Amino acid sequence: MDKAKVTETTTVSDIYERITQRIVEQLEAGTRPWMQPWGAGGTPVRPLRHNGIAYRGINTVLLWMTAAERGYSSCYWMTFRQAQELGGNVRKGEKGTLVVYANAIERKETDDEGDEVERRIPFMKGYSVFNADQIDGLPQDFHAVEAERNNGKGKQRIDAADRFFVNLGADIRHGGNKAFYHLAGDFIQMPPFAAFDSAETHATTLGHECIHWTMKGSRLDRNLGREKWGDEGYAKEELVAELGSVFLSADLALSIELREDHAAYIASWLKVLKNDKRAVFQMAAHAERAVAYLHGLQPDAANATDSDPAPA
Repeated sequence: MDKAKVTETTTVSDIYERITQRIVEQLEAGTRPWMQPWGAGGTPVRPLRHNGIAYRGINTVLLWMTAAERGYSSCYWMTFRQAQELGGNVRKGEKGTLVVYANAIERKETDDEGDEVERRIPFMKGYSVFNADQIDGLPQDFHAVEAERNNGKGKQRIDAADRFFVNLGADIRHGGNKAFYHLAGDFIQMPPFAAFDSAETHATTLGHECIHWTMKGSRLDRNLGREKWGDEGYAKEELVAELGSVFLSADLALSIELREDHAAYIASWLKVLKNDKRAVFQMAAHAERAVAYLHGLQPDAANATDSDPAPA
């Protein structure tokens, strides 16, 4: 296969446009692309690079979306060259999936006063990766990750989630029939555990509220312009919490179900995405930072995985 045929040569504006349009199309069809695909028992699994490092942010959404559309079962994704280096060959006619790499370069310039200053210039580029299911000749390990991770240790996963939330030190209160984060009071309100259909539902709902909890000024100081319920800033924050809770569920191996009450936000998310082609990238980045913040409060935070940006 000619490597040149799978190399992305798109502009930054085209990358934003193409990715946003894909997500808009699924939202317009009533599908939330970040809610699929799951492994056994409804457990989300992070997409992995060829070296086992997890993708982050918008790339997680893009690869989940493609895996669902094409029916891939492997978590592993890699470039044409990486597949070759591992002894594999991308099958003729297979189509690559666009992912993005973002970073910044430092450049020295002279300001109006004649002083030398350093300028930080952000950049982003797109490139193609292939799922292991599209590649012949790879070691079996690239096709067995889900079976290894989803091996029936449900109780252990929930215990791990309980410890994770305790380690946050958040003020979590139980009572009533609604789950929410109270910004002024800086506490999380949760219905009683018995009110939930399952331990997983309780844990993933709590995860959603914990993402909101990170917005406080003393934590990540995330202000997306919310002034009242239902406005654009509110929609953005809810998108951050939805994405963050799914990312966190993948990290904690929690099985999840669609929350129908969140389906009501689809129209407002569509409005945000159509008005700003960069919005979903920014909200995914906020979500990833929130998840990283929660991981950073754990006793073993020093062993946490690196976040994007990172080359494939």
